[in-house]
Amino acid sequence: MAKSKETFPKDVFISLKELLGMEHLAMHFSLLARKQKVNSILGGKHASKLRGRGLDFEEVRNYVNGDDIRNIDWKVTARTHQTHTRVFTEEKEKPALIIVDQSKSMLFGSQQYTKSVVAARLAAMVAFRVLKQGDRVGRVIFADNGVDIIFPKRDRKNILRFFEMIVSRNHELADSAPVMFEEALQETIKKVRNMVTHDFLVVVISDFLRYSPQLTKFITQIAQHNDVLLAKVTGPMEWEIPHIKFVAGDNHSQVAIDGKKKNTRDDLQNRFKTDFTKFKGEMKRHRVPLFSINTVAPVDVQLKEIFKGTGK
Repeated sequence: MAKSKETFPKDVFISLKELLGMEHLAMHFSLLARKQKVNSILGGKHASKLRGRGLDFEEVRNYVNGDDIRNIDWKVTARTHQTHTRVFTEEKEKPALIIVDQSKSMLFGSQQYTKSVVAARLAAMVAFRVLKQGDRVGRVIFADNGVDIIFPKRDRKNILRFFEMIVSRNHELADSAPVMFEEALQETIKKVRNMVTHDFLVVVISDFLRYSPQLTKFITQIAQHNDVLLAKVTGPMEWEIPHIKFVAGDNHSQVAIDGKKKNTRDDLQNRFKTDFTKFKGEMKRHRVPLFSINTVAPVDVQLKEIFKGTGK
């Protein structure tokens, strides 16, 4: 029997109506990189430096092995006594792949929203943004008991299918199905490797709590030939444990936490902060950008603040 709407309270679970409503919000933020030749991480026609004839002149720079000799700027070369070449830009498509986590750890929220709801909303906004720019967008929904794959297409019907799958996986979090996290993770890595070749934009939305060094290695490998952007969803209680006794859990298990004990608070908080710092440092070493988004403020408001001053 299908579950009633009352079974899935708003802000704890996501709905198809909410995801479709993200379209107008996606028009009001832009993940733009400062002082870069690339106009936008999520822009549709990504400018790229090419060695050869292009559409628009970009700059003159020192000649390097492999440059097209037809583009040598002889006037600058004669003036400087060093070989210089002209560089042009060309517009090209950049397909996107959105990987959104809907596993058990995402069914957590101490204020306002659960992490799974925030992740779903962010995924919807990114999907609409990419589609608006005319690029193909593919999706991977990662859950404890399976992986849903939608190959990159430039199609609104494909986005609707993506949203329906997110809602289905999100609502499964209320069930008592057995957890097979590692198996699902292995399947996700395998499928993404087969899908992503090079020059993709890969956006991973997760809390990154249970991921092994294997996934870290996988992310850094993908980033060698693609643009990878990580969004870490966190709840305020992960950063600061309240000074009270409370019970945390879901409809399967519960754990009592005594927040009045300083040692308990410090241990939990330090563990979370240490893991986050380590993960962020590892990503930074491989030049993989990571930003944190919380479960309190609206997603679009946070994105505007995170990427403010970068333009549209």
